[in-house]
Amino acid sequence: MPLDCWCSLHGGSGTVPVGSTCSYGPLCPALCWPLTNNRALPNRKRQQDRNMISLHRQLSQLQVIWRWKSRAVVSLCSTTGLHFRTFCTSTTSDADPIEIHKKKLFLWFSHLPQEEKQFGGYFSPETMHVDPLILEREPEERAGLLGTALQNQTTSSPSVTVEQLFEPTEACAEGRGLNVLLYGAVGTGKSTVVRKLVLDWCSGTTLTHFKLLVPFTCEDLSQLSKAASLRDLVSRKYLHLKKHPLLSGEGTQAKNVLFLFNGMEKMNLDFRIGSTELCSDPNEALPPGVVMVNLLRKYLLPEASILVTTRLSALDRIPQKYVSRYAQICGFNDPDRQRAYFTSRLLQQSKETARNQEAHALIELLYLNLQSQTQLAAACFLPSYCWLTCATLHFLHFTDANAPIRTLTGIYTSFLRLNFGGEVLGTGMGTNVPIQEHQSSLMLYVVRTVGKLAFDGVTYKRTSFSEKELEQWIGGKTKTDEELRQLAMFRTDVLDFFLAPCVENVKNLPEIPDEHEQRRYVFAVPAMQEYLAALYVVLGENKSALEKFTSQVSQAIGQASEDVTALFNILSKFIPLRIFAVFNLLKLFPKLYEKISSYNKGSIARTMAAELFRTEDSYNEDVLDQVEQSLLGVHGPQPKQYSEGKPFELYPIFMGGLLHYGNRVLLQQLGCSIQSTTVAQITQALRKYLVRELSKPQPPEELMDLLVLLYEFQNPRLTAEVLASIRSIPLTNIRMTSLKCFVLSSVLSCAPARYYLEKLDLSSCLLTNDMIQILRPAFRHTRNLNLQFNSLGPESCIILRDLLLDPKSDIRSLHLCDNPLLDPGVRTLLEALPQNETLTHLSLMHTGMEDQAALELAKTLQKHAGLQELNVAYNNIGDNAALALVDACREHPSIHTVHLYLNPLSDVGKKSLYVRSVPKDHSDRRVKVLASVTEGTDISEDWHPILRVIRENSSSWDRQRVQEQLKVFLRDLEWGRQQQPNFWKRLHFRRVEQGVRKTLQMLEKDSPPPSTGYSK
Repeated sequence: MPLDCWCSLHGGSGTVPVGSTCSYGPLCPALCWPLTNNRALPNRKRQQDRNMISLHRQLSQLQVIWRWKSRAVVSLCSTTGLHFRTFCTSTTSDADPIEIHKKKLFLWFSHLPQEEKQFGGYFSPETMHVDPLILEREPEERAGLLGTALQNQTTSSPSVTVEQLFEPTEACAEGRGLNVLLYGAVGTGKSTVVRKLVLDWCSGTTLTHFKLLVPFTCEDLSQLSKAASLRDLVSRKYLHLKKHPLLSGEGTQAKNVLFLFNGMEKMNLDFRIGSTELCSDPNEALPPGVVMVNLLRKYLLPEASILVTTRLSALDRIPQKYVSRYAQICGFNDPDRQRAYFTSRLLQQSKETARNQEAHALIELLYLNLQSQTQLAAACFLPSYCWLTCATLHFLHFTDANAPIRTLTGIYTSFLRLNFGGEVLGTGMGTNVPIQEHQSSLMLYVVRTVGKLAFDGVTYKRTSFSEKELEQWIGGKTKTDEELRQLAMFRTDVLDFFLAPCVENVKNLPEIPDEHEQRRYVFAVPAMQEYLAALYVVLGENKSALEKFTSQVSQAIGQASEDVTALFNILSKFIPLRIFAVFNLLKLFPKLYEKISSYNKGSIARTMAAELFRTEDSYNEDVLDQVEQSLLGVHGPQPKQYSEGKPFELYPIFMGGLLHYGNRVLLQQLGCSIQSTTVAQITQALRKYLVRELSKPQPPEELMDLLVLLYEFQNPRLTAEVLASIRSIPLTNIRMTSLKCFVLSSVLSCAPARYYLEKLDLSSCLLTNDMIQILRPAFRHTRNLNLQFNSLGPESCIILRDLLLDPKSDIRSLHLCDNPLLDPGVRTLLEALPQNETLTHLSLMHTGMEDQAALELAKTLQKHAGLQELNVAYNNIGDNAALALVDACREHPSIHTVHLYLNPLSDVGKKSLYVRSVPKDHSDRRVKVLASVTEGTDISEDWHPILRVIRENSSSWDRQRVQEQLKVFLRDLEWGRQQQPNFWKRLHFRRVEQGVRKTLQMLEKDSPPPSTGYSK
């Protein structure tokens, strides 16, 4: 007879053969055992067995849940890289609950938010924490505490730590614990201090005189609708502390307990006796707010100490008599703290030596900018803006093909989510009404006030605002008491986070202020003004009052249209339809509004295109360089500014980035919803306007901004449609970085496989080997590739060789002029010629090629039948190698031109080249050899292109060598002129001589024209 095993690990009713036991044996976690067949037992015995079976089912479920939690902890330990053998393995009933509590708290508080993972996962709270300035305040000082973070935080009070705030006082001697209120503005680092405090207590490095630390978030407590006792609140969050003796209230055991309430502004605490009953029993069920009030009153567990963190607006919610100490977090008050933060952030992510050096250079530049008392230095008093600065620099300098997709818009959206995620603007102060019933999205309030101010500034090209303008745009139309309370809370907690006094204006203010002299305010970070203005427009907040009213009426009519239609269908059977004709007009109203709405979305797209291609901003630095200069400053000559006011070129790019799905999800969490229909309408109109603008010639900086816009949008379909109208991307003289290369490759990767650019010009872009690797996907969509003036070495030729061998590649023209490829690089490149079938033009001018590589090139030419033009000018090719190369070109079926000028060729060698380039009879094919401005005793028909190349590239070439070659040209011209009997030919010789002499004089005066690149 089989035996029943009621272990849920065996499916709940598994069977075990007779004479055997469960496969788990005596270690079965469900403690299952065999039972005889129930049918053979008497009824009473059967009932007992049923009861026993039910009991063991419950035990089995509890054991399985226990094992599942143990596995989850093991998984969490493995993912976080922490190893606690006693915790991650099975725990016994004798384990100390306090030790379990410490280990679980350590795991929970070591978890970093998703926004931190963009730094590569190298960070941990222990290695990247920098203590902000914490000052102890007297109760009477808290009224004047709210200086902005930009004001100099000089004070006679010394900095304190949280541990010092809990040192024994007279109140502690009376047997009462301390109530410490830690307050600070948004972004000063309250949550970071709390996290570090909990982790240090878990590791035993601080607050060791407290045996138990119980952290709560007031946001969680405010969401609880049912009454619960203090012990229930603790056990609900920390099951292992259920019925712990330290929370029993007996004796003075609670003196070893520290309660931590983070974010007290999320709760409405009412200390009135008539509204909040007194309670001293930790087992009595009460609303969470009442429990917290009794703890602060020292009526419940009076021996316990309490740490409360809050924002400035909620500072007076706790009466002064219930607060033992006040302490204010002031952020990073000096550049040294800021530098320590930047070092911990930027250096730890750069494990490689090259990146480590770059990170050191970034920190030095950033520190110099902070020391100069710029607006950025003022903003970085808030640790949150230090985070934003590090995230932006990490995005600009450490983006590569292996990193996850990140956008500048995503960084700013994540920044706001970190600081305002789930934040609401409550107005239920001093009432028993839950705060959730009087909530509105704080971020949406920011958009409607500060965003409106930002939009007005962008519209009229202004970055600073007077106090009167702030009063006008922020709360100028407030009327009700509820709106006034919201405005007061907003101004106290949030306004200084976005706006700050202008540093230049503060420096120039007189010691005795004039009543007509107004302080001016700017956005703490300039890009934040453009971001909020873009968000204000995309959310549709810039509608007129008529448009908003029309939207409400249309929505109401649309909702009622189905009921009205049903009613019409019934009544039309008895009454003529003409009576109801007027009502049918109402159905047209939603359609009319839809057309108006689509026109409004079209105007948003038109604004994006117009702002992106503004004529006055056409020749400014590209937008990514502008962002970097705003953080690191400009060291050296100031870039030339062509527009009179400040350019707002990030504004349209942020508008596109906000339409990306990932950013819309984050904004939805902030209470700012962007509808999919809105995105579709804007996208459809934007494509039309972008294609229209791209039909005009655009400078390289504007094209780079367009690529950034398409990258921020992250819409492959739109990108492919816009690229279909682009045939050439000239990015000459753009300072390319890894990020810009990644942007270019990402955008071109959205194009279909059959799409090819006719020309991609990356000359003078400071490209490196790593950047060439990132750009390889973009090169696959290019036919004419210009990489001259980039200092590419032999290692880059490996990537280019693989590109030429790639069957998906269609490279027809490759220009590598003025890159130190040398013989090894040229030989590597030649390995691709036998199998390549697309290359027709190859330029290796001024690449350091010598005779050996030239001879190998001559041998390889016969294996590539498609080449038509070869440029090996300005190298170290002698007579023999040059003759061999020309002979190979003559035998080649398609090569018609060879460039050999500025090589160390003798007069005999030049004459031999000229002779061999002339066909022996009419059936032979002529190969044009450009070796000098003369051909024998005559002028070369290509003398003008040769001189033009020398003039345009003389700024980057060896002047002495070029001067020597020009003197050789003059000698050749003088000899040829003497051989000519014809007066007009001698006159032509003198004209060419004059051009050569002007070029020589230009070099001797050391004043060459700026290099514009040359495509030969």
